[in-house]
Amino acid sequence: MKNKYENLPFRSGVGIVVLNRNNKVFVAKRIDNPKNFWQMPQGGVDTGESYIDAAYRELKEETSIENVELIKELEGFTTYKLPPQLLGIIWKGKFKGQQQKWFLMKFLGTDNEIDIKTKNPEFLEWKWINLENITDLVVDFKLHVYEEVKKKIKEIIN
Repeated sequence: MKNKYENLPFRSGVGIVVLNRNNKVFVAKRIDNPKNFWQMPQGGVDTGESYIDAAYRELKEETSIENVELIKELEGFTTYKLPPQLLGIIWKGKFKGQQQKWFLMKFLGTDNEIDIKTKNPEFLEWKWINLENITDLVVDFKLHVYEEVKKKIKEIIN
């Protein structure tokens, strides 16, 4: 039997890899998932908005980070499908997953500029981790995305 969500479109999104001065990666723990899952800032692209503008906006909305420098827009897109238990629930049931454009940015500020207690908070806590570890703490349905992003970032910073 065909999945009733199969014909839904993918949501257009962005993801941001934020590196600090020591090339550690910013990750945060989501409010809506009590398990030990961490992610990098990411979100949807508004109608008429460019990917890069969406990346800066999402980064500010989720983390209050503004003091960054764009290092590189990563090649291509990454796509993930929502697991069955989230289909029809996340994003008001309008999408079956997300197609993302990822950006690598250098954080030029100090940690006290980072504030996840935003107007509509998405995260409980945040930390800096080694690039190597970004795939250790991510939800399983986004693992392949984080593996691909990690590989591309390694090529850039090495």
